[in-house]
Amino acid sequence: MFLIFLVLSTCSMQLIGQSKQMLPIDKKATNKTKALYSNLKTLTSDHVLFGHQDDLAYGVDWKSEPGRSDVKDASGSYPALYGWELANLGDTMNLDSVNFKKMVGWIKDGYKRGGVITVSWHMDNPVTGGDAWDTTPAVSEILPGGSRHQYFKKRLDLFADFVGKLKVGLWTKIPIIFRPYHEHTGSWFWWGKDLCSVDEYKELWRFTVNYLTNDKKLHNILYAYSTDVFDTPEQYLERYPGDDFIDILGFDDYHSITKIEDSTVLINRFRTIVQLADEKNKIAALTETGIESVNIDNWWTDYLLAAMKADPIGRKISYAMVWRNASKKHHYAPYKGHQSVENFRAFKKDEFTLFEEDLPKMYKKVKKK
Repeated sequence: MFLIFLVLSTCSMQLIGQSKQMLPIDKKATNKTKALYSNLKTLTSDHVLFGHQDDLAYGVDWKSEPGRSDVKDASGSYPALYGWELANLGDTMNLDSVNFKKMVGWIKDGYKRGGVITVSWHMDNPVTGGDAWDTTPAVSEILPGGSRHQYFKKRLDLFADFVGKLKVGLWTKIPIIFRPYHEHTGSWFWWGKDLCSVDEYKELWRFTVNYLTNDKKLHNILYAYSTDVFDTPEQYLERYPGDDFIDILGFDDYHSITKIEDSTVLINRFRTIVQLADEKNKIAALTETGIESVNIDNWWTDYLLAAMKADPIGRKISYAMVWRNASKKHHYAPYKGHQSVENFRAFKKDEFTLFEEDLPKMYKKVKKK
């Protein structure tokens, strides 16, 4: 009897350990995708990865210069995470005039150096053909049984074709963090809260994940759920499609990031999202943020860094990404000669922040114990 009890107890402990193991929702995820997910979670205890949108494609007063990066010019290192946008997929250029063929090359460059890749998709309105900001209701029409469902699947096929090009050599598929239908708690996109019901939004998410995973056989994707700002856990989770469809819990915040004198709101959001991620065995992230033109010299250390480090729970976000550098009037990272460069360098030198040169091997195969 004692032997049976011992065996059962051992099996139970093994199952408990397995249930807490950090794995993506895709049970067939590639080893490198599993490694990325596990490493992102491991690093959250002491670090946050810094990211930048379109970092290698262009910057202030330059475009498509090999190896160029405003972040690298300002800090000495590339960002740890690279954001890319897929709006206008199927055309030559995306909505920000980034050539898709060149984007594939830049994604490969970032990956080869050890960086992390995330993509968003401001998909055109599938009913009208207008852009993502065309708020003509569309979600009900692209779900199974809807008049635009087959068209919607063709759009997802374009995405699958693009992801299929993200390979190094013949076999190595680059893991990506995919962040579709974001900022859905607002109503400025056709998938926003006033343009579709809670159940329709959830079904949209579930169909997308199931189609890309099961029909298109994409197993190198981590799925990021990303709201706009929120005040309560209930508000954040209102349209959450379920633990089986989400890897990363994120939020975008351009609203509370300028109030250096009072960062309480942002700190509370960090704490809430990390607590939710921990409960669900997921990863938390600040998926989009920034202050336009970075016109507060000490913003990097005295606000963003201070807010991220302020709470012992909230500090466990995995990454924070600022938006793109389009011009001197519209940029979210400093560039060489910018007024916040010295403060940005201090931000980079802090042990809490990780840039590309600081990263461990994010795609190293997870060893079985």
